[in-house]
Amino acid sequence: MKPINEYYKFIPYLYFIAAIAYWFTDVNRNEGISAYPILLFALPFVWQLFKPSKHLNFTLGIVFVCLSSYMILAYLSDLFKIISFSETVKSFIIVGGLFVFTNFAMSLWMIRNSIKKTF
Repeated sequence: MKPINEYYKFIPYLYFIAAIAYWFTDVNRNEGISAYPILLFALPFVWQLFKPSKHLNFTLGIVFVCLSSYMILAYLSDLFKIISFSETVKSFIIVGGLFVFTNFAMSLWMIRNSIKKTF
């Protein structure tokens, strides 16, 4: 049980690294070499795994809470038909909703980790 508790605080970073890796592979299949700058988004999360910093952690958490809040508003506007989107966008509504709310939860988790004294 102790190893699980030891690595519990790294779950948000691993989630965002996995999301960036998925985004990279998806864009790389379609556009090729121009997708490599996407990997730069993973650098702060990898940095947090090796050299944790409370300030960087808090900054990442706040930035992603803001981005996730914006995505939640876009998701809810589509859900309530405030703004009409194309059919291709509507086909990803369930997966997108899961992604949006998971991003928000992981961002809050990162903020909580930065506030805790044990990080």
